[in-house]
Amino acid sequence: MGGAREEILGRVRTAIADVADPDVTETPIDWAYGAAVSTGELGLIDRFDERVADYRAVVEQVAPDVLAASVQAALDGVTGGVIGDDAVRTLVGADGIDWLRDDALSPYDLDAAGAVVTTAAVGIANTGTIVLDHGAGQGRRAVSLVPDVHVCIVAADQIVSDVPEAVARLVESGANTHPQTWISGPSATSDIELDRVEGVHGPRTLHVIIVRE
Repeated sequence: MGGAREEILGRVRTAIADVADPDVTETPIDWAYGAAVSTGELGLIDRFDERVADYRAVVEQVAPDVLAASVQAALDGVTGGVIGDDAVRTLVGADGIDWLRDDALSPYDLDAAGAVVTTAAVGIANTGTIVLDHGAGQGRRAVSLVPDVHVCIVAADQIVSDVPEAVARLVESGANTHPQTWISGPSATSDIELDRVEGVHGPRTLHVIIVRE
């Protein structure tokens, strides 16, 4: 392997032997890892909304006082219990939802659940990605991966511009020390003929509710 490497590098050196060194002037770049970047012609929240919708997720922006009604509407037609921990139930405060507590539910019980409602840790505007750090309001990883419907509540102040800023925020909160789930749209895959199939590796339906004033 080493001989082949040296042969290849030797050919490269020979090929560029007569090329003059470029006159490179170092220009400092005004950029720091984790700093906010541009989201283009759209603002932070609207860019996130657009990119999440690009993944065929359902997205809506609501005021805090209509959150409960929006969650109930998103769960319309769902059969089976709805998984949500105490933090989610306190946040939503919606009557008429058949809440199901995740007391180490088995894979079969999770599969029988109709939906899961979670909050999020971070939303990334430029990629349309939602990050769960599985703290309060988000449950363990399995509850966001097995039920067929995932309703995810994202607060406006949780949305950042791009991946480096998201990583910086996760590090700041200490979430980088435990497992996370990064979600970009509902679960989907395509075969060699590009036939799209949704719900193979996770929820078939992702409904994202952005809460903003």
